Amino acid sequence: MELVKAVKERRSVRRFIPREIPQEIIRDIMETARWSPSWANTQAWEFYVITGNALERFRKANHEKCLKGETPSPDIAMPDKWPEKWNQRYMNFAATLFDSLSIARNDMEARNKVYAEMFNIFNAPCLIVACIDKGLSPAYAMLDAGLIVQTIGLLAHDRGLGTCIEACAVMYPRLLKDVAGIPDEKNVVIGMALGYPDPDAPINTFTRERVNLDEMVTWVR
Repeated sequence: MELVKAVKERRSVRRFIPREIPQEIIRDIMETARWSPSWANTQAWEFYVITGNALERFRKANHEKCLKGETPSPDIAMPDKWPEKWNQRYMNFAATLFDSLSIARNDMEARNKVYAEMFNIFNAPCLIVACIDKGLSPAYAMLDAGLIVQTIGLLAHDRGLGTCIEACAVMYPRLLKDVAGIPDEKNVVIGMALGYPDPDAPINTFTRERVNLDEMVTWVR
């Protein structure tokens, strides 16, 4: 796939068809992704690829914790709130997503059901979890982790797969560490759902927006 096309067409997929991914495809994606850049070639990232029975155990327990209202305790804390400009972008996105599902803004039951599905990893057949060592500076290590996660997403798109980079997969790191055998000296950073997209699902096809270039770039001469 041509690079510019891949960058523009890759999107977060939130509904997958029930089709397993051949292991050799996942391995090939990860084999290529390891050439992603990192600070001083430190390659600070570590990954756990979870499928099959292990994923089903995690998916069920993660979903149950959400439904019970258990307080999340991620290794990497999420912000309590966003400044107004960025919060407004989030609100606009949420409105677009729920509109694509024909869910009214006051239908909290339906909205919460969609939210809970995030903890179910959208029934994807594979979950890729990015980790960094607790001895590393999070600022640099997480930047490097973000670089390779983006690379994985583009490579997956090139192979006809879809991804969703989601924090809901790492809200309960103790559970994830128990299921995947992740050592305690690792920080769980982010999860990525991986699978074959459902092309007919409205949640996978709504129009996405990006800010104008001059809103994000300052030109200095």
